[in-house]
Parts: sequence; C-alpha cells; structure tokens
Amino acid sequence: MTDVVDAPLGREVDRVVIRFAGDSGDGMQLTGDRFTSASALFGNDLATLPEFPAEIRAPQGTLAGVSAFQVQISSEAVSTPGDEPTVLVAMNPAALKSDLGRLASGGTLIINEDAFDERNLEKAGYVDNPLEDGSLAGYTLITIPMSKLTREVCADLGVKARDAERSKNFFALGLVSWMYTRPTAPTLDWIDQKFAGRDAVIAANTAAFKAGHAYGETAELGSHVVSVPPATLEPGTYTSINGNTALSWGLIAASQQSGLPIFLGSYPITPASDILHELAKHKNFGVRTFQAEDEIAAVSSAIGAAYGGHLAVTTTSGPGVALKGEAIGLAVMLELPLVIVDIQRGGPSTGLPTKTEASDLLMAMYGRHGESPLPIVASYSPSQCFDAAIEAARIALVYKTPVMLLSDGYLANGSEPWRLPDVDSLPSIPVEFATEPNHVNDAGEDEFLPYKRDEKLSRPWAVPGTADLMHRVGGLEKAENTGNVSYDPANHARMTELRQERIAMIANDIPLTSVEGSEDARIAVVGWGSTWGAIRSAVRRLWADGIDVAHIHLTHLNPFPKDLGEVLARFDRVIVPELNMGQLVRLLRAEFLVDARPINKVMGQPFTAGELRMEILGHVNDLEA
Repeated sequence: MTDVVDAPLGREVDRVVIRFAGDSGDGMQLTGDRFTSASALFGNDLATLPEFPAEIRAPQGTLAGVSAFQVQISSEAVSTPGDEPTVLVAMNPAALKSDLGRLASGGTLIINEDAFDERNLEKAGYVDNPLEDGSLAGYTLITIPMSKLTREVCADLGVKARDAERSKNFFALGLVSWMYTRPTAPTLDWIDQKFAGRDAVIAANTAAFKAGHAYGETAELGSHVVSVPPATLEPGTYTSINGNTALSWGLIAASQQSGLPIFLGSYPITPASDILHELAKHKNFGVRTFQAEDEIAAVSSAIGAAYGGHLAVTTTSGPGVALKGEAIGLAVMLELPLVIVDIQRGGPSTGLPTKTEASDLLMAMYGRHGESPLPIVASYSPSQCFDAAIEAARIALVYKTPVMLLSDGYLANGSEPWRLPDVDSLPSIPVEFATEPNHVNDAGEDEFLPYKRDEKLSRPWAVPGTADLMHRVGGLEKAENTGNVSYDPANHARMTELRQERIAMIANDIPLTSVEGSEDARIAVVGWGSTWGAIRSAVRRLWADGIDVAHIHLTHLNPFPKDLGEVLARFDRVIVPELNMGQLVRLLRAEFLVDARPINKVMGQPFTAGELRMEILGHVNDLEA
C-alpha cells in the first residue's frame, strides 16, 4: 500500500489535547482510538478519556447521544488526558453544545458543517445556528462539509451515499492526522486488517481518510499544522493499553506465575464486561470463562472453582458487588482464595453506568453482614492495573482469602503507553496444596484438619478428591482446626478474631508508605485509585512554582501500610481528593485520628490537575495565613 505523504513539520509544541465528539453512531471512539494508536507508534506519551452516552440507543442528534474521546499527546511524561482540550472536533450540533464548555479559550473548533441543518439544530436545543450567529467568535473556527466530501470521494467506488456517510469519521481522522503530523500507515494498515474481506468498506474508509488528509493542504490550513515530538521513554517494547485489558493480562500473568488455571465467573455489566471479553480470548493460557445468568451465580461458580484448586475471579461493578455480598461472606467463611474485581461507576442503583466514580470503597470494606474482613487493593493508572491484578491474586493465594480489587470506569477505558515487562521480573506466587494429613489425633491416627493454620494464619488448601484429605466446608461457623459446624460462643469469638488477625498480618507483607516530595512539606496530599494522575500533575505544577507539598498514594487500602499512621503524623495537614463524598477520609480519621480534609468530586468525571492545584493551593495559603 502506498502511504499518504505526511504533513509538513509545522509549529512545534510539547503537548496537545484533542477531543472528538459526535453522535454515538459517528464512530468517535474508533476515531480517538486510531489517533491514539498512531500517536503511540510515533513515540508520544499519552493519556485518554473515552466518554460514552448512558443510553444504549439515545435519539440520534440529541445531547443524550453524544459520545466523546479526549486524548493528550505529549513529548513529555503525562498522567492525565488534559485539563481542557485545545482542539474540539464536533461532528454535529449536539456535540458542539455538549462539549464546547470544555474547550480552552481561543481553542480550535473543527466542525462538520453538513450536520448543522434545521432538524439537528432543533434536536440540540439551538434557536440560531452557532456557525452563523457570531457566538463562536472567541475560537479558531474551521468548518468543513465532511459528509458531502466523503460522499463525493466514495461515489466513484460504487459505495451508496448512505454507506459512504458512515466513513466521515475517517475524513475527520485524516484531517486531524495531517494537522498534527501523525503517521498515516498505521491507520491505513488497520483499516485493511479490521475490514478484511469487506472490500467496499475498506475502499470507502481509505478514500475518506486520504481525502481528509489531503484537505488540509488543499484548503490551505498549513498555519494550523502542529508537531508534537516523540517523548523520551525508557527503552523497551511498548503498547497502548487500557485498564481492563491490563487487568486481564495481569490475571493471566498471576495464573502463569502461580501455576494455576484461571476460572472467571462473570455476569456482563458496564464497565467491567471487557474483562470477560478479553479473558475469553486466551484459552491457550488455561483461562476458562463462564458467563452466568446473574451476579449471584457468577460469584458462586467462582467460589466452586476456588474450592477445586483454580485461581478464581469474578468481575463486576458496584451494583454487582451488592448482589454478590452474601456469597462473598461465604468465601470469607470458607477461607478460599478469590479475586473480586469491582470496576466502579457512578451510583447509586443504576446511577451513571458509563461514567466514572470511586464510591465503592466503604462497600468493599464493610459491605457484608457480620465481621467479614477483606484485603483491598486499588489500581491507580490504566497500565498499573496489570500490577494490581497480580498483587490481588498473590494476596488471595498466599493468605487464602477473597480480595477486593478496585478499578473504575476512567481507568478501565482510558489508555496509555505501557512498556512490556520482562517476564522474569514478575513476582513468583508459590502455591502449595495439601497432599497429606496434618495431624495425629489422640488415638494415634492421621487426620486432616482443614482449619489448622500456618504462620500466616492461613488454612491448608486441599483439592477435593485428594486421598485421605476428605473435608467439608460451608457457611455455618467453623470449629477451630476441625472445621466442624460449631455454635459455641467462645469458638465464634475465636474464629472471628483469627479471620481479622489474618487480614491484619498482610500489612507485614506489603510495602511501607511511599512519599513523593520534600520531607519538610507541611501538606500531604493522600489519594487512592484513579486520582493518582491528576494529583501527580497538580503536585508537580506546585513544585515548579516552588511550593512544597507531598504526595502519598495508597494501593493497599485494607490493611493500610503499617507505617501510614506514623507518616501522616509528620504533616501539619492531610488532604484527600476522592471521586466520592469522602470515604478514605473517614477511614483515615477512624484509624489514625488524623484531621484529614476532603476534596470531593461526584460529577461522573475525573479530577483535572488544574482544579486540584487550586484546591491544594487554597490549603497552602490557609496554613500560611
């Protein structure tokens, strides 16, 4: 295939933030994903924010149906998709109205003018056409008849006008690729591979992409050409990865490192379903997936797989965790390894199923009846979901316990470059099954005690069918050592204490608190989960201004690192940004009696570095007053 000639070098900048927005049928996610992939291959660092409409089939052209994809590409390390886009590609009036408020002052608007007819303007709630009434005078406006031009270039290919219309997103992609000097070969190759066997679709998408790419030069848009040089990254092999894929691969890596096959029992739910889809592709690694009829069946099947000696996983979002609660309590009583993945979303109830939130921490901590403690591990970036999955599996297998692994919609769908790790560097996860009796009774007979504990207070894991290790498990309280059903009050107290102590002992097996920044800082910004990127960027901006603040980010939320209380006590003020109403704040206050101050956001959107910088600066000024 002959590659399209790339655009001239143009003005060089260190970063740019582009947002693609259109109707849910306009292919904005695909457009953003292809632009991101080309940028990753070019060598830029990047971070993305896909945003989906909540309604599956919202009326076409309405605000409810707007789908968007934001990406920041940079010649330097970045950890967020950008505070505000400098470029907005709007494919229809609804996209313009929905997303114009995000665009930076004086930013560039690239608009498909063909969609701005009377009917679409009315659907979006416009009285007058914004392309004609002067309301966009504060922006650099580029209007293009994308639909018309796409139909024209596809006409000679024998493609029907209606089918050609579907390729207009590739016209937009071609134009933006020219304006931002993206390589074209990756996109053209992808079209050939993605639509192999569908020659008309390949021809239409290729023609539209090349037409958009050529339009910039023929329309004399050379003054808008921008170059973002490649970033200086650690040598290695990189891929662009999103959080759900990274988490899936991490589970597979844990399976390989432990020598156990994976069983996933799952019920589809946004935004966790992609883990089921990804793991189902990898049967060659011994992965077995089961799409259950409901959430209870999903977790119950995983518990059965754990009893049978598998690395057992169940995936869901907040509503599913609520439904799984009783069965998770059963897994606590059985003391079997189980990884419970919660990809958090806005709630309560169905809430905001396609928007992000991190409001399940207290449910992960306490959302079961009785005293049923669980370890909690939280991922903090799309690529780090890989490591978080391995760590959750390690703790589950070593301590014979269910583990809650928290991610969220922002991490699940967001992507970034990830350097593939050296397989030899991955942690070993040794697993030993009981193969022989572990006790001699008073009669001098060998017997197996399923609740006899080791130095980590973990009970033996015996695969059903192992000779001489017959035992039974269930949801009724267990007698210490024997595992027999027991209603004895003292035994119940003893077993409750042992289960709590076993989880607390994990603090001896996790890293101590890591503090970024000056030891003399008066303020510590403490975060967890996906707030990491925005906090990191905000703190670094403050450092650049000569303001000392420290950043502590927690991956282990139960138990906390054993030195966390001592570390927090060093600071005059502890502030905690969260995508909830202050859940970690409550835990820190209760555990360490520290006057943690919340910064909360519950809008279905992640923090921006800019807004966090202003919030932190307010605390700095307050302390200095």
